[in-house]
Amino acid sequence: MIEHARRGLRGLWRMLPKPTNTPFTFCYALILLGTALYADFGDQETVSLLLRESSTDGAHLAERPLVVLIASALWVAGGLFSAYGLAFALVLAALERRVGGARTAGVFLLGHVLATLATELPVAGAVAAGSLPEASMHRLDYGISFGLMACVGALSGLLPRRGEVALLGVAVLVCAQDLIELIDPLSSWGHPIALLTGVACRSLIREDGSAGGAGPAVPGPRAAEPTDEDQLQPR
Repeated sequence: MIEHARRGLRGLWRMLPKPTNTPFTFCYALILLGTALYADFGDQETVSLLLRESSTDGAHLAERPLVVLIASALWVAGGLFSAYGLAFALVLAALERRVGGARTAGVFLLGHVLATLATELPVAGAVAAGSLPEASMHRLDYGISFGLMACVGALSGLLPRRGEVALLGVAVLVCAQDLIELIDPLSSWGHPIALLTGVACRSLIREDGSAGGAGPAVPGPRAAEPTDEDQLQPR
C-alpha cells in the first residue's frame, strides 16, 4: 500500500511542470500561485477591487479589452484550493511537453479570448437592445477555465485513443453538468466553446500537421523547450 502511494506520488511529480522542460507552464503556474495566495490571504477589499478591475465584463471589454483579457487570466476562480489550479498544471505541462511553450500559450490564449468574446459580446448586444439591464455589463468574470478547456481539447488529440476518449469524456461531462445546472450561463456556454476551439487547433499544433489522436504524442519543436459579488459567479 505504501509502495503504491509512493509510486503514485512519483508519477504525479513527473507530470507537474518543471522549469527545464515546461518553462511556460512553470512560470505561469507560479504567477497563478502568487495571485491565488493573495486572493486567499491578502486584504480582501484590495482583492475585490483587483478582481473587478480584471473582469472581462462588457463594460471593461469596451474600455480596455487587451488589459482585461490578460489580467483576467492571472487569477484562479476559487483561489488556492481550486481544482482548476491542479488541472492547469497537469494539462498545460502535458501539452507543452508535446508541442512546446509557444503553441501551448497560443492554444490557451485563443480559447480564453474566443470563449470570452463569444459569451460577453451577445450580452453587450442584448443590453444595447434593451433586452438585459445595464447591470449585466458589470458582472464579475475572470479565471483560467476557458484557456484550460481549450488546452484539454488540444491535448486530447495528441494522446493515444484511450487517453483521448477518457480526457474528452471528462471534459464533456464537466460541460454538460455546467449546462444542466446553469449556475453561471456565460461560463457554462463558454466552456464547450473553448473545448471545441482546442479541438479545432489539433491539426495546427501538431509538428507534422496531421490530424487525429490514435498515434503516439508528437514532440514539439526543440526551440520551445528552453522557452459580486454582482450577479454571476466567476469562472
